[in-house]
Amino acid sequence: MSDLGDPYIPASESPKELTLRVVIVGVILGVLMTAANAYLGLYAGMTVSASIPAAVMSMIILRTAFNDVSILENNAVQTMASAGESLAAGIIFTVPAFLVIGIWTEIQWLDTMIIALLGGLLGTMFTIALRRLFIVEEALPYPEGVACREVLVAGEEGGEGALAILYALGIGAIYGLMVKGFEVTHHKVEAAWEFIGTRVYAGMDLSIALLSVGYIVGVRIASFIFLGGVIGFALLVPMYGLIRGWPPAPDLVSSFSIIWASQIRYVGVGAMVVGGVYTLWSMRKTIITGLSKALVKNDDSSENLLRTEIDLPLDKVLMFCGVLIVLTFLYYWWATGSLILALAGALFLGVVAFFFAAVAGYIAGVVGSSNSPVSGMTIATLLFTVALVWIVGDFFLGLGTSELMLATLLIAAIVASSAAIAGDVMQDLKTGHMVGATPWRQQTAEIIGVVTGAVIIGPTLQLLHNAFRISKTACEINPLPSDPGCEKALFAPQAELIGAIVQGAFGGGLNIEMVLLGAVIAIVLIVLKMPVMSVAIGIYLPLALSVPIMLGGIISYFALNSAYIRIDGSIKSNPSPAAKKAAKEVENRGVLIGAGFIAGESLLGVFIALLIVSDINLNEIFGVTTLGDFFSLMFFGWFVAVFIWLATRALPKGGNLVTESRMVVLDASQKLFNAFKLKNLK
Repeated sequence: MSDLGDPYIPASESPKELTLRVVIVGVILGVLMTAANAYLGLYAGMTVSASIPAAVMSMIILRTAFNDVSILENNAVQTMASAGESLAAGIIFTVPAFLVIGIWTEIQWLDTMIIALLGGLLGTMFTIALRRLFIVEEALPYPEGVACREVLVAGEEGGEGALAILYALGIGAIYGLMVKGFEVTHHKVEAAWEFIGTRVYAGMDLSIALLSVGYIVGVRIASFIFLGGVIGFALLVPMYGLIRGWPPAPDLVSSFSIIWASQIRYVGVGAMVVGGVYTLWSMRKTIITGLSKALVKNDDSSENLLRTEIDLPLDKVLMFCGVLIVLTFLYYWWATGSLILALAGALFLGVVAFFFAAVAGYIAGVVGSSNSPVSGMTIATLLFTVALVWIVGDFFLGLGTSELMLATLLIAAIVASSAAIAGDVMQDLKTGHMVGATPWRQQTAEIIGVVTGAVIIGPTLQLLHNAFRISKTACEINPLPSDPGCEKALFAPQAELIGAIVQGAFGGGLNIEMVLLGAVIAIVLIVLKMPVMSVAIGIYLPLALSVPIMLGGIISYFALNSAYIRIDGSIKSNPSPAAKKAAKEVENRGVLIGAGFIAGESLLGVFIALLIVSDINLNEIFGVTTLGDFFSLMFFGWFVAVFIWLATRALPKGGNLVTESRMVVLDASQKLFNAFKLKNLK
């Protein structure tokens, strides 16, 4: 039995669940969420769970159009929408690497769809087989699944959550339209100065989506990402310029970008490789526990199961897994032209995909799917795949470099998609378990969502590539005529990383010196017990992207501590239950607002990409003049103020944000001083 009590809808009742209207709305939202998360992930290297915004948007759409909507219908819709979003995360980490290493010059729709279908369906099937073990018998907490259940129940019983996210969605869309469509302001403000023989940089990406990401992940993770940016741009770039000279560039800012792109980002590569392997090693006990649970035979032979306990038939699920592995073998054979390499790759994939599906499902149950180290799993898989392909393809078969790189990326892409979808599926099934969904119907919804995401992700990536170019490296290989300097290229940090590893392994193009420096930095971070992957991502991303994330984390910190002050009168190390409850309400509302801002700006980013590809320039049509840096910052600041106002409306009444902010600053300063104070000097 679950430790969360009886489901919201008891097994004795059978309300509407997987209806035609649910499938239609779920497919539409799945397309939107897949496109939005693909854009955000390529833009910032991060994705966010679509379960909560999809649940809210489902309630808005269905309850506006119909009067007899059940909570199980809303749950089925969010299941489909979040499946596509999670699949997008796995694909954007890997598929654009084909562009980075030059195997593709354009996104191949058919190959992308096949990779997404094989990886997504494998991850879904393996997770379905593990549902009873992890959710019913183990009763793992699945924090994001619980949060989504609360949103669904709040919508069923009435509340302001749906209205809040609708406002935020509209505001985010307006901002995206103004900045990226009409180009009213700059999307980034940067400056650099000469200083004591070297140079100093300051910059900020003016994105409320990144601000919202910072609020959602919190000040701790945001600060480590920002720390990575500071290490890269404020420390390593000036040191490199001072020691080896600054490159010729039209301005000082460009000189920073050149050194970062050609040298310092490889420090991030080294740190992420070591961090990914260490993350899996540090979770080895959790992984072993999850696998042991997954491999235990379930002897539940009861014939008369309750409605809330009926899964898709396990024998059919396992049979379909076998079919998918055979199809993977045929695809590898067709793509690489090597029967032996295809056979080895398919067998390797079957084992590794199940391994990481179990790992991702179990870790999501403990820490949530957003904190599941999919990047680390992908990097670890990539390293093993490189070894396999080198032994079989190079040593035994003597294949060329391009064939070896292609085979490696194909395996890594399918495994990454499988791992990305597994954690999300398990979170959704946990939500369904608590609201009283019929498992086989929800699992069918997952499959529909995966197929929807697989079909739409290829055209979405091609649209974004044609409009902006996906990754700086791919842009430099094939720049846009309208952007020869690749200023608007999407960063795609994970794909760049994977491409760099594969190229370095088979083509010798990896900057070993900087990679080793990154590995050393990662080891130091591990010794200091810091979250190495967060700092590594910060090193790999331009500092300008880290700044709004840090700002969002600071806003979250101030909002939560304001709740403590208004209830307890001060910031205590152990707040009262009432203060914790108030802070949780503020956090939940901020997450809803942030999710709306992210969805709004990201969806408008996809829409603007469509306009660009259609050769429609709103800036030229309406004759809009772009504001300077100062007024661009003021424009961004207005939307930040709106975000703060909306997110803090859940605070208890009677406080003063200015006074509370002063108290929070003093408390944070004291904690910082205490952290660095020498307490035991001998």
